Amino acid sequence: MFFTRISTKSIEHSISSDAAGHGQRVQRPSAWRTMRDDYRRHGSSVTNGAFISLCVYRFGRWALQRRSRLARTLASKAYGFVNLFVANITKIWIPPQVTIGDAFHIINNEGSLSIHPDAVIGDRLGVMHNVTIGTNMNRGVPTIGDDVFIGTNSTVLGKIRIGDRVRIGANTAVSTDVPSDSVCVGSPARIYPRLGPLL
Repeated sequence: MFFTRISTKSIEHSISSDAAGHGQRVQRPSAWRTMRDDYRRHGSSVTNGAFISLCVYRFGRWALQRRSRLARTLASKAYGFVNLFVANITKIWIPPQVTIGDAFHIINNEGSLSIHPDAVIGDRLGVMHNVTIGTNMNRGVPTIGDDVFIGTNSTVLGKIRIGDRVRIGANTAVSTDVPSDSVCVGSPARIYPRLGPLL
């Protein structure tokens, strides 16, 4: 289904506590700064398919957050119309319900990328082309930590947790939890501890 159904239930409000124990809202980068960083990260080209797809995703995310029902409906319909064309040209499907951290990088968009709406992705994920992050035969989707890399033609499926600083090699099928500071290779994936400095 090319038009993505948008639900306000998928938007989460992040609250953290400071050192003194007082609650405060997490400060996120401005929309302009986020778009500028996306632009620079993806070759500083407005015609880069990955950059365009992220722009559409962020617009859809913005549409979900409108307080007015009318504004939310109009913005969501505009998102659906634009996404119909962009997703079919770029082959990159990132529904606006997906939770993505900072510095998300689609390293090569010469193939498809599909992410399930319920997926939660940490900061600085680097992902190659022909990657699927989603469900298997059972319910549940992955939660991916910070500083993770996913290689070409890989799948990350099911209700699993991918730890921080994990490297998933090309042509790897991951369907089990992966601890932090690990390397995954093969289908099904074999998990090895990382050797050498953590970059």
